[in-house]
Amino acid sequence: MTPSPLCSFGVPGLDAVLQGGLPSGHLYLLEGQPGSGKTTLSLQFLQEGVKAGDRCLYVTLSETSEELREVAASHGWDLGGIDLIELSSVEEVLGEERNQSVFHSWEVELGETIGLIKQEVQRLEPRRVVFDSLSELRLLAQDPLRYRRQVLALKQFFSPRNTTVLFIDDLTSEGRDRDTHLHSISHGVISLERFALEFGAARRRLQVQKMRGHAFMAGYHDLSIRTGGVEVYPRLIAADHHVDFSLGPVLSGVAHLDELSGGGFLRGTSTLLTGPAGTGKTTLAMQYVGAACARGECCQVYEFDERIGTLLNRTEAMGIPLSRYIEEGLLEITQVDPAEMPPGEFAWRVFRAVQERRCSMVVIDSLNGYLSAMPQEKHLLLQMHELLAFLNQSGVTTFLINPLFGLVGSLDTGQLNVSYIADTVVLLRFFEAEGRIRKAISVIKNRAGKHEDTIRELHIDGRGLRVGEPLADFRGVLTGTPEFIGAAKPLLEARDA
Repeated sequence: MTPSPLCSFGVPGLDAVLQGGLPSGHLYLLEGQPGSGKTTLSLQFLQEGVKAGDRCLYVTLSETSEELREVAASHGWDLGGIDLIELSSVEEVLGEERNQSVFHSWEVELGETIGLIKQEVQRLEPRRVVFDSLSELRLLAQDPLRYRRQVLALKQFFSPRNTTVLFIDDLTSEGRDRDTHLHSISHGVISLERFALEFGAARRRLQVQKMRGHAFMAGYHDLSIRTGGVEVYPRLIAADHHVDFSLGPVLSGVAHLDELSGGGFLRGTSTLLTGPAGTGKTTLAMQYVGAACARGECCQVYEFDERIGTLLNRTEAMGIPLSRYIEEGLLEITQVDPAEMPPGEFAWRVFRAVQERRCSMVVIDSLNGYLSAMPQEKHLLLQMHELLAFLNQSGVTTFLINPLFGLVGSLDTGQLNVSYIADTVVLLRFFEAEGRIRKAISVIKNRAGKHEDTIRELHIDGRGLRVGEPLADFRGVLTGTPEFIGAAKPLLEARDA
C-alpha cells in the first residue's frame, strides 16, 4: 500500500519527533493534564492545515469560542480560517447555516450530540478536525461500553472521508478505562506532561506512545510554551548525526600552550578545564575562541555563571576582540538561566547552533552552575554524554568548564564529575612561590595523542595569556597546595609596565 501523506504539526521539533508529521486520514489521541499545552498544540495543528490549504474544524465542548480566540490572540494568531463548533448553550439550533451550534452537553443525549457533530462535518467537509474534549462525551455516556462504541462510531464515520482527527483528552476522569479504550482505538497517541520543580518554572515534556505503521523518535522530549506556540525539543541521538571531518589540530595562538597539549587539541574532541575559581579557566577557553574566530571559524559560548558584559570587558582588556567577532557573526554568546531551561532545550539549542551556524567550537561555562540550578533533573550526566558524543561526531571542538569546590587544599569535583567523559583534562591550580600566589597549568589526560606531563606557569595580564617554561622544583603537589622551591628565573612577571 502507498504510505499516507503526512500532516505537519507546524512545530519543527514535533515534526522531527514524528519524522515528518502524522499520517493523514486517521484518528489520533492527544492526552495530558490541564495546563500541559494540548489546546495550544491543537490550534497550531489547525493553523498549519490552513497554511496547507486544508479546511479545518475545531469542535469544542469544554471551552467557549471566545476563550479559544483569547488563546489564539495571546500567540498572535487569527482563527478566521478555522471553523468552530461550540456545543455549550441552547440558544440556537444547528440547522441554520452557521459555524457554531449551541447546546448544553448535559441536556443532550450522547447520540444526539454525535449526530450534531456529524451534520457539521458533512456540511463543511474538513480535512483536519480537533475534538476538545472527550471528557464531556465520557460524562454523557456514563457507561464505558457505550462510550467506546460511540468513539468507534466516530472513527468509522471519519475514516472514509480521509480526515485527520485529533481527539483531546484532559485525563480528568477517574479510573483507567480511558487508557484501555482510547489507546486501542487511536491510530497514534501523543502524551503531554506538566510537573513542577521545587524551584524554577514548571517543566513540560512530550512522549509519542504509539504510532501505527509509521516510525517516530521514542522517549521523552522537553517542550515549552512561548509566545507564538509550543516548542518541542527532540531528544538528541548522537548516532544519527555523524559527519566526516578532518582531524586537524586546534591551535590557541600561544606557542607554549600548544606544546603543553601535544601540538594542539584535535577537532572532534572535548576538553575539560577544571580547577578552583579564579585560576583562569574561562580566560583559557576564550583564548581558543578568539584564535578560532581569527581563522574565520564560527564559535558558540553558553554562559551559565558570568554575565556576558563582564566577560566581554575582561577579554577586551586582554586584547581578545570578542565584540568585533560578535558583530561579524563569527561568535554568539548566549546567557542561560538554567532555572528556566530544561536540559532538553539546552541540548536542542546546541544542536541547532552546530547544524545551522556550522559552529566549529562550543564552550559551556559552567557545568556546576547548570547542575546546581536543576537538582531534581535525572540522568543529566547521561544527557551530557549524548551531547558530547554528538559534538565529537560533528567535528566540533568542545570546552567544558567545571570549577572545583574550594580554593586551596583538598579540592572536590562536586556533584558532576565528567572527567571520564572528556577526551582531554586540563588542570589549573594555585601555587606558592616567593611569597606570591601564582597559577599553574598541566594536561593530565589526552586521549587524542601525546601531551606533556609537566607543570607550567599560567600568567594572565593586560597583554593577554602566557604559558611559561616547565617548572620542575615543586614541593607538596599532592597536598593540594603545591609550593615552588626552585630558582626565580623561570617564573613569569607582568608585562603591563
